[in-house]
Amino acid sequence: MAEAKRRAARLKPKVGARKAPERRILVLSGPNLDRLGRREPAIYGATTLAEVHRTLKSGARERGASVDCRQSNHEGVLIDWIGAAGDDGFSGLLFNPGAFTHTSYALYDAVRGSGLPTIELHLSNPAAREAFRHRSTIAPACVGTIAGFGAASYTLALAAMLDHLENTALVGPPAGR
Repeated sequence: MAEAKRRAARLKPKVGARKAPERRILVLSGPNLDRLGRREPAIYGATTLAEVHRTLKSGARERGASVDCRQSNHEGVLIDWIGAAGDDGFSGLLFNPGAFTHTSYALYDAVRGSGLPTIELHLSNPAAREAFRHRSTIAPACVGTIAGFGAASYTLALAAMLDHLENTALVGPPAGR
């Protein structure tokens, strides 16, 4: 209990202290996710990507963070965004690579090269679908994966990322990084 109080005291801003920088999260959605709400609603739900983005922005604001939400059907565009994310001041990445999950070593390399903590997310549960969807080329470059909760996968991933960033700030980065 005493340790928890000491941690809380360290987290309180001191009078005249500078405010901690805002945590900025880049949210990327890959191919066909612009069709959410219309494409196979029995699998992906009726919520549109625009609705997901609005929910994320609100949830991030409530936690003192911000999100920049983007979608592309083009692998190279996603790679460019991931590559620039650290230079652009993002603290973490939420990534729904869509079908690129199962095929793109280039996206794996981009996530690894970014140096940013990344959470892979999916609306459906790939492990419960066709066999070709069971393997992710991206997951080994990520701190975790959230899948199978529909549009809520995005909000769960945001909460997990913000918690991860807070916990990492308290204890420092893992050894070897």
